Amino acid sequence: MTGAEWIQTRFGKGRGAQLAHIIVVVYAFVSIIGFFSYGFKGIGKFAANFLPWSLTPNQYALVLIALTTIYVVKGGMFSVVVTEVLQFCILSIASFAVGIIAMAKVAPQILHQFVPAGWDNLFFGWHLNLDWSALIPSANAKIAEDGYGLFGFFVMALLFKGILISAAGPAPNYDMQRVLSCKNPREASMMSGWVNVVLTFPRYFLITGLTILALAFYSDHIRAMGTKMDFEAVLPLALGRFVPAGLLGFLIAGLLAAYMSNFAATVNAAPPYFVNDIYKRFINPNASPRTYVRLSYLSSFVVVVIGVLMGWYVTSVNDVVVWIVSGLWGGYTASNLLKWYWWRFNGYGYFWGMVTGITASLTIPPVLDRIPALQAFAHARSLNVSVPLGFALVFGVSLIGCLAGTLLTAPEDDAVLKDFYRRVRPWGFWSPILRQVVQEDPSFQRNRDFWRDMFNVVVGISWQVALVALPIYIVIQSYQRAALAGAVVAVASVILKITWYDHLRKLEVEMAANAELSTGRA
Repeated sequence: MTGAEWIQTRFGKGRGAQLAHIIVVVYAFVSIIGFFSYGFKGIGKFAANFLPWSLTPNQYALVLIALTTIYVVKGGMFSVVVTEVLQFCILSIASFAVGIIAMAKVAPQILHQFVPAGWDNLFFGWHLNLDWSALIPSANAKIAEDGYGLFGFFVMALLFKGILISAAGPAPNYDMQRVLSCKNPREASMMSGWVNVVLTFPRYFLITGLTILALAFYSDHIRAMGTKMDFEAVLPLALGRFVPAGLLGFLIAGLLAAYMSNFAATVNAAPPYFVNDIYKRFINPNASPRTYVRLSYLSSFVVVVIGVLMGWYVTSVNDVVVWIVSGLWGGYTASNLLKWYWWRFNGYGYFWGMVTGITASLTIPPVLDRIPALQAFAHARSLNVSVPLGFALVFGVSLIGCLAGTLLTAPEDDAVLKDFYRRVRPWGFWSPILRQVVQEDPSFQRNRDFWRDMFNVVVGISWQVALVALPIYIVIQSYQRAALAGAVVAVASVILKITWYDHLRKLEVEMAANAELSTGRA
């Protein structure tokens, strides 16, 4: 099931729900192509430094994408699952190997010669306060240019954005498909939680290992770049110099596998939207299975072609990342936030919120980059405004579209809203619907776990930060801090076992009972 199919659960099957369904499909295709372009540019620059032929980065990316497309399109979801498991194992082995190599080659006292005071401190103030002038003079200018001087402001803006995005739930792309593929809410919660554990630890072993290898042995090269530092070149150059033959090939295979894994998931997210949500629903609901499979092949191929064309003309990986973070996420957040927490929000509001959000995400970030006064202000204060300001403006425009579309049209049918409330038991402004549900079924219990959930959010954030800090401190051999991070992970894990994991079974039983009552009434 796709996020577009699920939208009927919230808005029913009326005209507004159909518009909401269509706009989710549009958003899914836009986001899939955006992520595709990001991956296309990144894998091309990486491959050009290692593979032996005299091709441009774009040409390398095209070759790798062509190879991956063959098994992704032909093999379908089963091939994606099997290869993702194998690719993750390869990448994990390679990641731990890089971290161990860095620990063997760079002792703590050596590392301290190449980093400013406070570099290894987890905590920070309003300003970043890292003075690179005696080590890499151009780094200070780069920090100011990228706007990370007021680091506290940047982190607060990202935290606020992250809270809104998390409250909006999974994006209606392959994230939503993975959640909906689980058997029940308990397994969906476990899947989401386990991903953090599995992916975080090996990933930061690799990142930290490459970082300290580059700092200790690549600083001269970075200084020679001056103000034209290309940080995207650090990874391949550090690997080529410090990882021995054999292991280097294994590591390159692992990094290519990681890209192919993300690429496979992205491409496989597209066919269900085209086949199930467009062709099967609106054009030919009675076509043969063979027809649907052929259309799946075709839609995958079309997405690949469009993604290649977009990625071919992208000049920077960072440009795509900034657009995704500031624009695209801001475009979907308002609609998907309100659908959970406000009973009056309807399909028309969802549609117009997404339309204005997608439009704003395609126009506002480029406009911000072309305002000299704004860029001069940001540069003078070492303030990064592109991401937080872009997100806020796109979110604001989308919110206006949501409210206008909702208040100028009729609310959804009460039967649809009551069914949704019984099944999901959401937080927020649902009092009119709750009264009707309780009137029909006095035994119905609303969700009373708000404070438990908020407590788990705070504990979960601490657990997540400590889980990231642990491999970093291990690789830089700051073992006292690593022990502290490990203790936080252990304590937080025990708390979450009691307050979150053990509680999932109870929630599963309650929600199953409410769903059964709802189905019986239907």
